[in-house]
Amino acid sequence: MEEKLTEDQEYMQQAIDEAVKGLGRTSPNPLVGAVIVRNGSIVGRGHHKKAGDAHAEINALADAGSRSQGATIYVTLEPCNHFGRTAPCTQAIIKSGIRRVVVGMLDPNPTVEGGGNNCLLQQGLDVSSGILEGQCRAINRPFIKWVTKKTPWVIVKAGVSLDGRIAPANNQKLWITNEKSRRHVHHLRDQVDAILVGIGTVLVDNPSLTTRIPGKVTKDPLRVILDTHLRLPPDAKLLRQESTASTIVFTGAHVADDHINAFSSMNVDIERIALGSDGQIDLKMVLDSLAKKQVTSILVEGGCRVHTSFIKNSLADQVMLFYGPLFIGDQGVPLICGCAKGSPVKFPRLKDVTTSQFDNDILIEGLVETTCSQEL
Repeated sequence: MEEKLTEDQEYMQQAIDEAVKGLGRTSPNPLVGAVIVRNGSIVGRGHHKKAGDAHAEINALADAGSRSQGATIYVTLEPCNHFGRTAPCTQAIIKSGIRRVVVGMLDPNPTVEGGGNNCLLQQGLDVSSGILEGQCRAINRPFIKWVTKKTPWVIVKAGVSLDGRIAPANNQKLWITNEKSRRHVHHLRDQVDAILVGIGTVLVDNPSLTTRIPGKVTKDPLRVILDTHLRLPPDAKLLRQESTASTIVFTGAHVADDHINAFSSMNVDIERIALGSDGQIDLKMVLDSLAKKQVTSILVEGGCRVHTSFIKNSLADQVMLFYGPLFIGDQGVPLICGCAKGSPVKFPRLKDVTTSQFDNDILIEGLVETTCSQEL
């Protein structure tokens, strides 16, 4: 039997529901939601809408107005107590007449963690923390990783046949997943900062790598291409389209200047990266570079070598596999390649696995368990 939520948990869940309204718009800031409760009723709601805009607490206080006097505010993340793009939320809460503050999680930024709560306590407010903390942390995994480890959250996504293939042999065209699954992928693109593919995917599919959701105002993520020898065609679709986002190509340090200069008139940034011992672009350096550009989340869409490199090098945080109800055969392109060559490779298992259904397609997703792996 499912345990009933306490009153504080119920209102915190309302604040979480507010927070996720900002999905895909607040980076590099976290998702934050707030509700204000007085005499058993919600009198104010707010969420952080986008980076640089007012924080959730400020929006909720504006919604509540004078009804904040003597009320309780539920906020998914510890109120800030420092000046950034906006003024400290703690000061606005104190001035509003709020008497109690219920916090989902402390700010994970080690330079400010606990500062907001301590300020409120020192001013005589009643402060409670850790309410639905797991759920509050879950919606902010990219921000938490970026602010604590200085690297983005990496989601490996693929459409897979029942026999583990992501494409037929000989570059044949085939939709493995159905329209509903593909629509869900566009919602994912709308929520992440960047989408990453290898040059092989560009040469075979000539993709747009944009977000397309009918009837919804969307954003395009930054397009990231791994291209060791800079084989990207100047007439590639992703370079010749109207888009709200730019493209960055990571190429090898050996690529000549005149080759790079050929792209100077296009909306593309080409960055040289050292090659690893396997002759491929060093993915850790790619992630470090993107983190410095305030990229907190990346959707890795392939292909086979790219998926394999992220997983075998323990750089993936989350996996999303859309299984279509068909078989391709052993000549098809595998999801993971090159496992039989050389010494055994340890591949992690998934935890917190969930499944969803899109007509006849099945989505299996989970977090990468870095402490439990199996040799292949």
